[in-house]
Amino acid sequence: MEYKAKYITDDIKLSCFEDKFFKSDIMFDHHMLVWFISGETKIVQADTTYLFKKGDIFLIPRNQLATIINYPKDGQPHKTVVMHLSTPRLRDFYANLDVKPKALSSQKILCYNNHPLLESCISSLIPYFGMKNLPENIASLKITEAISILRAIDKGIDDVLSNFEEPGKIDLVNYMEKNFMFNLPLEKFSYLTGRSLTTFKRDFGKAFDTTPQRWLTKKRLELAHYQFIEKKKKPIDVCYEVGFENLSHFSYAFKKQFGYTPTELAGRQNANR
Repeated sequence: MEYKAKYITDDIKLSCFEDKFFKSDIMFDHHMLVWFISGETKIVQADTTYLFKKGDIFLIPRNQLATIINYPKDGQPHKTVVMHLSTPRLRDFYANLDVKPKALSSQKILCYNNHPLLESCISSLIPYFGMKNLPENIASLKITEAISILRAIDKGIDDVLSNFEEPGKIDLVNYMEKNFMFNLPLEKFSYLTGRSLTTFKRDFGKAFDTTPQRWLTKKRLELAHYQFIEKKKKPIDVCYEVGFENLSHFSYAFKKQFGYTPTELAGRQNANR
């Protein structure tokens, strides 16, 4: 895979994937505003799946778990402009504003497809990627402009951008049952459930009577089996959507769990039709 990235600052980049696809399980530390130039992205979250393409603009809230799968499209690479709306910058922005954000039970990806104000703001960054020694204040002004536009076009955005609370201690069983398919370090799961890593492992053992890794592998394979039987999905798609990093490891683990490979299961299903 060939990946290229150009940065105006640490918070603004032009990202380009030129190979077949790129997959990653991510927890976003900052809000991310993304504008698509070419290619496609599938974003899989616990309760929904999004497909974004050329021209789309969307905001991914921070502290969200997601599987990101990037694809080239129509002979063009997967190319996006990504702007991080970091907590320190947002604190500065909201410091003198009288904003009291409402608590949100959940945060969804927010779509602003083809909005002329946002598209104009973000597309104007393109010439900057070819420049050297761009003054920091110029890039900062573009981020401030983007935040201001978001506030003008989305009356609920303050509840997202001005909420600086960190995850509190939540129900471990419910959270893990909902998010087990994301292949993240245990440190991330412990943070998102409001625990230290030591407390997370202790509470997990009490709740599930096994280790996190054994439980996660079993749950992911059970979900994969369901996807094959009920959804008739292909092994390559299921592999990445349930939290495995490569098809060979997935097939090995699947056979160890069920006694047959995904390919053998598909063959049985075809024979029974």
